[in-house]
Amino acid sequence: MKKVAVVMGSISDWPTMKETAAMLDKFEVAYERHVISAHRMPSELQKFGKQAQKDGYGVIIAGAAHLPGMLAANTILPVVGVPIESHALHGLDSLLSIVQMPSGVPVATTAIGEAGAKNAALLAIEILAVTESRLAKKMIEFRQEQTQEVQNSEKQW
Repeated sequence: MKKVAVVMGSISDWPTMKETAAMLDKFEVAYERHVISAHRMPSELQKFGKQAQKDGYGVIIAGAAHLPGMLAANTILPVVGVPIESHALHGLDSLLSIVQMPSGVPVATTAIGEAGAKNAALLAIEILAVTESRLAKKMIEFRQEQTQEVQNSEKQW
């Protein structure tokens, strides 16, 4: 089974990206965490992106503004960007940096913050589930559990 790379631009992104890790843990998906700054570590970023497929990754989840696009430019693996909520613009800057990629270098983009971090993991799991029947079954069960939770919540009124 392929593993997932969870990449952050800085350790300060961990409070958001730990939600990605928690969801991957829930589905028992192997992952590795990395801190690679797009601006302060360009050589390391390029090397990581070019080597990622050979290193056994199936999907890269990147939390930061420019990091997802820079990684996507250096790999053919699916890259899922998580906009990190910032103090100045509340993550809108990160969202626009990720979602406005030029044609030819796609990056899947999730919501800003913790919801996006969780959904990034779920999207990565869905991508891996195309070839991993174990993950497909777990995703079906997860969706059924979500439906049941909503249905049960109606009864609490």
